[in-house]
Amino acid sequence: MGEVIKLLKKEKIGKILLNESIKKYNTYKIGGIARIVVFPKNTDKLIKTIKILNDTKTKYKIIGKGSNLIFSDKDYDGCLIKLDEFNNLEIDDTIVKVGAGYSLMKLANEVTKKGLSGLEFATGIPGSVGGAVFMNAGAYKSDMGYVVSEVKLLDDKLKVITMYNSELDFHYRTSFLQKHPKYICLEVTMVLQPGDKKEMLEIIDDRRRRRLLTQPLEYPSAGSVFRNPIDVPAGKLIEDAGLKGKTIGGAMVSRKHANFIINYNNASSNDIYNLINLVKNEIYKKDKIKLKEEQEFVNWE
Repeated sequence: MGEVIKLLKKEKIGKILLNESIKKYNTYKIGGIARIVVFPKNTDKLIKTIKILNDTKTKYKIIGKGSNLIFSDKDYDGCLIKLDEFNNLEIDDTIVKVGAGYSLMKLANEVTKKGLSGLEFATGIPGSVGGAVFMNAGAYKSDMGYVVSEVKLLDDKLKVITMYNSELDFHYRTSFLQKHPKYICLEVTMVLQPGDKKEMLEIIDDRRRRRLLTQPLEYPSAGSVFRNPIDVPAGKLIEDAGLKGKTIGGAMVSRKHANFIINYNNASSNDIYNLINLVKNEIYKKDKIKLKEEQEFVNWE
């Protein structure tokens, strides 16, 4: 690993951190130690980073705000790549160009202040723009697929390409990027609509109050754990099974919202993993429904 660090420093990739606690990089606040965390300054530096990692057979993972990731307790003997420097924002009339590392919540609030409608659903989603495209993040019957026009990507051959909405295969909590994990989102172009700023702010404020009442935002979590089956919300299935408040170690099925698992008392990754599996097994036994996680497991192999 010393050679990898030496090569990255030689190329002046950007900020390089060593032996970082992964707890700082995900909203569950779990995980071991990452050997290297890098913050490439631009696309050229990102390409050089990945070439170095590939040439040295070093594993790596692109992460955003870590709001949909479940890291194992093991150390990550590789490199986490953060695109925080990809944070440009340009607004031209109703066209928004934004870097993949930009905060989705911040973006949603910025465009709303300018009277642009279409991202009100995202004001409570604590991820990056790139992560939101990857997951096709959504809420309140809307998602990224409704607003994204095109995406600038780094493909699996490290070439910069553009893909358009019709090519990105947006569906409920999935996209082209999930099926092609070697592709990396760099920049997103969205088309929004003029809206009534006062009305939009009222909607956002009302939803914020509802979230505070119905979601356990005071505890570390990664939002909704399971995708909703077609006919019934996952949270209702879990609540009807009597699993609200169920604990394993420091992990708990939230008493506020049954589709949230919270780190309420220094939970380990295994606590969360085991509680997720317990919920899945109980729901399958009771309802013969196989719940599918929204969240991604990292470093469990």
